[in-house]
Amino acid sequence: MFGLKANRHLTRELAITPPPAELSRHGIAIVACVKNEASYIEEWVRFHQAVGVRHFHIYEDGSTDGTREVLQRALKPEELTVVPWKLRMRDEESGEFLNGQTIAFAHAILNFGGRYDRMAFIDVDEFLLPKKGRTLEEALRGAGGFPNISLPWHMFGHSGHVSRPAGPVCLNYKMRVSDPMQQNLDASNFKCIVDPVEVTKVGVHHFQTRSYGDRTANDAGKVVPRNKRKAAEFYSAEFVQLNHYYAKSIEELKEKTDRGWSFDGSTAKYRNKVATTIRYIETNVVEDRGMLEFIDKNGIDLGQ
Repeated sequence: MFGLKANRHLTRELAITPPPAELSRHGIAIVACVKNEASYIEEWVRFHQAVGVRHFHIYEDGSTDGTREVLQRALKPEELTVVPWKLRMRDEESGEFLNGQTIAFAHAILNFGGRYDRMAFIDVDEFLLPKKGRTLEEALRGAGGFPNISLPWHMFGHSGHVSRPAGPVCLNYKMRVSDPMQQNLDASNFKCIVDPVEVTKVGVHHFQTRSYGDRTANDAGKVVPRNKRKAAEFYSAEFVQLNHYYAKSIEELKEKTDRGWSFDGSTAKYRNKVATTIRYIETNVVEDRGMLEFIDKNGIDLGQ
């Protein structure tokens, strides 16, 4: 690979030809890469089912804790697709890992995208909270039908928990970073909801579409080029808020960093990144009860 930049993962961006739309396409699907998430994934599934997600495409990275079995109990066969996803490949010349998430997301669009009006690309510690309307489809109307929606992370910290508390994550953690658009690079990013039959380029945190290139909209329909997403005036969580329960308890965060990141070879690098991020969050927090109020108002059963 000529011109490879230091610390750049190969396949971070992939160009694709958009899939054709199926005549019966409808609804929203979620695509996620998971590994050993059995203790939390049922809550995540139940919440997103309750807000109208039609299907879950799970790229499963060799879990040993029963994650697949939890998913199969929580979802009907027509609601779940599990793709085995042990991706540990390096570029021979540079030694760099291929970016397994990007490849998974591109695979999902190419193989399944024609079935849905929208696909959301998030992790199991991220929740899509409708702020207007009862369902995601209702809330996404705020974006005016734009095919590439960028939602900023709302990063939640420990909320005072040393060890794992009883009950659901999204009810126990109420303290998040005060400014989702701040400039700490590890605590500020986006996840996307797209029209899959429009996507021409895939990344973990950004997409391009054939009609609008790298232009993206916030949840209220404000459209900007990708490089303007982090401007303060782009921020909105008026219709949909992306809650990222990043840290959980202090003990769980340590376990997370000791495991390392599934798609990176450097545990030390990952540990330092997480430590820097949580320090920033914990020194810039505000209480956010939006999730608790939504669950209470709508009587959502999270199964715990």
